[in-house]
Amino acid sequence: MENFSEWFHNILEEAEIIDSRYPIKGMSVWLPNGFKIRKHILELLKKLLDKDHEEVLFPLLVPEDELAKEGIHVKGFEEEVYWVTHGGRKELNKKLAIRPTSETAMYPMFSLWVRSHTDLPMKFYQIVNTFRYETKHTRPLIRVREITTFKEAHTVHGTSYEAAEQVKIAIEIYKEFFDLLGIPYILSKRPVWDKFPGADYTMAFDTLLPDGKTLQIGTVHNLGQTFAKTFDIRYETEDSIHEYVYQTCYGLSDRVIASVIGVHGDKKGLRLPPKIAPNQITIIPIIFKEGSEEVIAKCEEIKLDLETNGIRVNMDNRDIRPGKKFYQWELNGSPLRLELGPRDLKKNKAILVRRDNLEKIEIDLNSKYVEKINELFENIYNNMKKNVWEKMEDKIIAIDNLKDVNDVIANGKVVSFLWCGEEECGKAIEEITDIDILGTQDEKSEFNQDADGKECIHCGKKAEYTGLMAKTY
Repeated sequence: MENFSEWFHNILEEAEIIDSRYPIKGMSVWLPNGFKIRKHILELLKKLLDKDHEEVLFPLLVPEDELAKEGIHVKGFEEEVYWVTHGGRKELNKKLAIRPTSETAMYPMFSLWVRSHTDLPMKFYQIVNTFRYETKHTRPLIRVREITTFKEAHTVHGTSYEAAEQVKIAIEIYKEFFDLLGIPYILSKRPVWDKFPGADYTMAFDTLLPDGKTLQIGTVHNLGQTFAKTFDIRYETEDSIHEYVYQTCYGLSDRVIASVIGVHGDKKGLRLPPKIAPNQITIIPIIFKEGSEEVIAKCEEIKLDLETNGIRVNMDNRDIRPGKKFYQWELNGSPLRLELGPRDLKKNKAILVRRDNLEKIEIDLNSKYVEKINELFENIYNNMKKNVWEKMEDKIIAIDNLKDVNDVIANGKVVSFLWCGEEECGKAIEEITDIDILGTQDEKSEFNQDADGKECIHCGKKAEYTGLMAKTY
């Protein structure tokens, strides 16, 4: 897609996703259509998390002294924190930070809640607004100052093994979530200099947008005992010994919504997986002077039938040309369009048009057409998912010479290379190429190369990992 940035900005406006004209830079208003997409995405996420997590809601404000307790963590956010210094006209004795993330808000409470090994594990999540004073160029949904859709999960465990296992569980939850949205992803272990502040290690999901830049869409952090020691979160073991807990946290943001829009969209506008589309099917009566009442009545009957079967339907019977309606609902990404005119009605037929590939399908209104429509939703989803995965996989290119990095990435690709994994070497690679190392691949990853007996692309030492490099947001 040529000029993805311009396309993305335009589609957010034209499809009425958000309004970026709010008078604070980096903050936007969710419009009804966008809010419905957001709602359906969060419904899928909550369904996955509610299986064994408890939803909670913590305050927005964090006392300065609590935020300051975890020095490494705070250093990662200190340039981005918004501060509340006054209550009305009165200056506060203690500054209050507006939540950039919630570890320092939640963990003092965890120290009160955790008492015994019988309390563990604890698994909580919340979906909240977070605020970060972003100093780089802001982009709606991608780089913002108010993250309006921030899902963070926090878990507490008795052993390091259990925390490491929870990281794996969280990764599987996110994989399932991204699969439901048809978002292709690269999972990697972030290099040590790019991990979450205070974490033992960070696992991250990235997707590749049409402009060739990767977008981080989810992270999972093993926090070890770092925060437990800072906030004194201890439990009594079965042997009556008090031990520090082990913790994990994992988060998603508005970027998930941005990636759904970006990876699936085309020149005509949005293409939405049926599970999250505000209108899964749009009925368009083709009206002429004769037979209009009968056509409208049949469309209303079809609409009621579909709604009764749990399908989200809208009917566009505005007095405008059908072509304008087709254009609008293709722009808005309605997965299916049902067209019915007088001639169709006489044959008791209707025309379905798929948004993913614009294929036209005739259906018999005497048949079990609701089943046919649900089958088409599944076909649309599978086709969309297959197409975007193939596009991304085609853009991951293995190289064996650092001189090739910039040329490959300039063509909108992701570079795969063999690396020793040492921090000094990795930072040197980033300095030479001026490109970020996303992270390293697990041996089971489809993007992993066989490093056995091979050398690091830069220092010539034994290669231990497959690294990935890309332009990033």
